[in-house]
Amino acid sequence: MPVLSTLYPTAFVTGASAGIGRACAEMLLAEGVRVWGTARVPDRLAPLAPHPGFTAVALDLENPLEAEAAMLRAAAAAGGRFDLMINNAGYGLFAPFVATEFPVWQRQIEAMLTSTLRLAHAALRGMQAQQRGCLVNVASLATEFPLPYMTGYNVVKAALSAFSESLLVETRNSGITIIDFRPGDYRTSFNQAMQTHAAAPAAVADAQCARVWQQLEANLLAAPPPARAAADLRRALLARRRGIVRSGSFFQAGVAPLLARFAPSGLRRAVMWRYFGAC
Repeated sequence: MPVLSTLYPTAFVTGASAGIGRACAEMLLAEGVRVWGTARVPDRLAPLAPHPGFTAVALDLENPLEAEAAMLRAAAAAGGRFDLMINNAGYGLFAPFVATEFPVWQRQIEAMLTSTLRLAHAALRGMQAQQRGCLVNVASLATEFPLPYMTGYNVVKAALSAFSESLLVETRNSGITIIDFRPGDYRTSFNQAMQTHAAAPAAVADAQCARVWQQLEANLLAAPPPARAAADLRRALLARRRGIVRSGSFFQAGVAPLLARFAPSGLRRAVMWRYFGAC
């Protein structure tokens, strides 16, 4: 089986400083792919910097025009376009919807969705010119099993999945591959970073909210390392898979999607509420 660098010599990975983004960048570098990885603070990319195939890019999704310009500058340095783009950057907000000022939710949706679509639009134009390439939109299993108290995150991830589905039709007769990558829980610092973007869960005087937060923390601690998600994506890329690629524990990546598709809505919600400690 060929190494990924023969299929995708260059790659652009957003949110490469930690978690799944960093694991994907490390996996691609190990495969001989030249990687341009982004972070809002480039210093956070220092662990990847020693690799000769890695280039750090400062990119903040909350500044969409500059984010697009940064990506296009990187593409020019890569030879005019990227063979592979992984839209991974994002963050969570954990709080009751009405307990947080609406502009906070709006900012999350504009950064994680609108700015991500802007980057995808620019990247796909380069791929279309050559009739080859791969766009990976990192959605979430929250598309099928929404996370309690994370409404903005759920909306963004569901929209990214719908976006990928639309592109699958548009690119059907081209050499471009679209992957809707849906990871579940992985053992990352996601929850700790989440508290920097919204009111800390401890500040929410809601017993149910507190129980859900504790369960989310427990789920992350028991979750596999993000390298497993990168390995799942590697297999999908090598197999030239298109469409949905799920990654996670047996329950999250196997049982939960079946419940979402086939179980009565009442049963599905009851299982979800119990799983997240909401009852």
